Amino acid sequence: MPGGLGPRTLFTLLIAAAALLVLGPVIPGYSVESFGDAVILAVIAGLLNAVVWPAVVRFALPLTVLTLGGFVLVMNAAVLLLAAAIAPGVHIDDVWTGIVVAICATLITTVMATVLSIDDDERFASHLALRRRRAADRSEVPGLLLLEIDGLAHDVLQRALRDGNAPTLQRWVDDGSHHLVRWETDWSSQTGACQAGILHGSNEDMPAFRWWEKERGAPIVTNHPRDAAELERRVSDGRGLLFSDGASRANILSGDAPHSLLTMSTVLDVRRGRLGQDYFTYFSSPYNVARTLLLTFYDVGAELLYAAQQRRRDVRPRVHRGFSYAVMRAYATAVQLDLQVESVIGDLEAGRPVIYTTFLAYDEVAHHSGIERADTLAVLRRVDRRIRRLAAAAEARGARPYRVAVLSDHGQTQGATFRDRYGETLEALVQRACGIADEAVAAEASGEDEAAGRLGAALTEAGTGDSAGARAVRIATRAHRTEGGEVRVSQKHPEEEAPAAGEQLPEVSVMASGNLGLITFPRLDGRATRATIEREYPNLIAALRDHAGIGFVVVRDDAGHDVVLGAEGTHDLATGHVDGVDPLAPYGPRAARHVARTAAFPHCPDILVNSAFWEQTAEVAAFEELVGSHGGLGGGQAHPFLLAPATLPLPSEEIVGAAAVHHVLRGWMVDLGHAEYATPAAPDPIPEPVP
Repeated sequence: MPGGLGPRTLFTLLIAAAALLVLGPVIPGYSVESFGDAVILAVIAGLLNAVVWPAVVRFALPLTVLTLGGFVLVMNAAVLLLAAAIAPGVHIDDVWTGIVVAICATLITTVMATVLSIDDDERFASHLALRRRRAADRSEVPGLLLLEIDGLAHDVLQRALRDGNAPTLQRWVDDGSHHLVRWETDWSSQTGACQAGILHGSNEDMPAFRWWEKERGAPIVTNHPRDAAELERRVSDGRGLLFSDGASRANILSGDAPHSLLTMSTVLDVRRGRLGQDYFTYFSSPYNVARTLLLTFYDVGAELLYAAQQRRRDVRPRVHRGFSYAVMRAYATAVQLDLQVESVIGDLEAGRPVIYTTFLAYDEVAHHSGIERADTLAVLRRVDRRIRRLAAAAEARGARPYRVAVLSDHGQTQGATFRDRYGETLEALVQRACGIADEAVAAEASGEDEAAGRLGAALTEAGTGDSAGARAVRIATRAHRTEGGEVRVSQKHPEEEAPAAGEQLPEVSVMASGNLGLITFPRLDGRATRATIEREYPNLIAALRDHAGIGFVVVRDDAGHDVVLGAEGTHDLATGHVDGVDPLAPYGPRAARHVARTAAFPHCPDILVNSAFWEQTAEVAAFEELVGSHGGLGGGQAHPFLLAPATLPLPSEEIVGAAAVHHVLRGWMVDLGHAEYATPAAPDPIPEPVP
């Protein structure tokens, strides 16, 4: 038990001693004479870990994070060698033997602890709990714990509840403690814009996950720390959803939280506390690190196996998944997951009034495996177990009562990629239609791993520095190849991306957010009109409009009207007039509202392109190399969920727009007794097209 040598600690010690004993005859170069000697070895190693480990980890933290905990093996072996030199009847030949002994002993101890149900929150959070501020008295004002499952669509969750793939959430729905409702995202349906709306009450002028800004001569990429910080600066009024002693854990934006970890917009902000402190509290526990490391190895192996099975069975659609992606996936499904869960448990013990954390794991795997493939649902079950753990910790160990809500920021829609269907990328199509050379195109249609961006941020936050984290992201992304070769991608920070004096801007920028494409002409001032584009590139708009894989194209005409073009008709967003077949008809009754709003943004690109949506199979064609995608219109990507406590009010009509979700959550804070939230920001207006 925390603060003492409780029965769980003694039981675990005996398991460790038994493991050390049985390994003696098995591992060459290692021997232990008796069970008593093994107990002494375990006790000495435990004491050395308690004294030496925290001091060593403090200095070796960046290397530990960079190796996803792998450096811990060397440290563990060194501690074991030192313990063996002190303990009687024990011999270890060298450090390599020590590594093997440490791995095997940790594996046996972890498996036995799990089987015997002694791997619970009491052990999991003990180190962090000692370093968290504790409330002097338990507050009776309830707090709000918000758990986001990134990328999980409402309809996918419904089937998961039915089929037993989210048993914790299923139990809440069945017993009536929570109500499951669907809400609708803005366009674009991606984490940056959705979290800006949810956490800050505004996602104005955020057209996609990445876009080109002409006045800066550079792109914005949401999961780059400097860009995320700039986006938060633009939307924050200092009173976001988490502004009053709240905690942001593993998000893109912080909601103005004073307590932040693994949050993209704050990793470079030293004013929020000493960088790496939360990592230190986690990695200072050898058990935590060893457990996470074993899960990392397991997830890498599982990913390679599942990818091989898809190739062997010729599962379609699929994308190439190599070893570098397996490592990125393991970061999302093991390392980050454990870090954020422990951090949230510390927040509960500290009595934070509102906590928001994003589980990346499902979204990461669904992108590459598919939204309901076997390995994706296995990861969803793991996330469900973490939710159960956090709900139990909130009830048993929170410094105040907590209401727990689960939500998603967007969904995903599956389908073969644009490149797989038509043999060329959107970038290649634009280049061919414009008749320009490779060097004239700046492309970000990358299928970039979000986990790679999160790992880079984690390295930065752990103390490696901004440039080291950015290099790690670039290396990881460049190693991720499609079956047809390497994807071209820019991973520079804005100040690196901006052209130097005398350097020419690219002729065209082609970017993608799932099945949403963004085409910008950096050399043309302001928003280029349809007439200007057709004068400069006569074949481009027609090539896009008439392509079988493109559902609609948005351009601005000379009258200043944003017009939606389809192969068989047009839709004037300013007047609502439809000529021929409405190109927005397959995308839902609010498609015109969403498209009109995005088209009016100051940073709307010159051309917006949305892929086709095949209604019979509910598929889209992503412009990135992703099986499951989001960012545009079509299918479940625009319909996430909110699993709300039954004791908290919900609007009578469907929630539309991420800012409207913010309005609901802020109202909950007021209902729970947090008067400082009594002046909520109004949701962003969505302009109605003229009938």
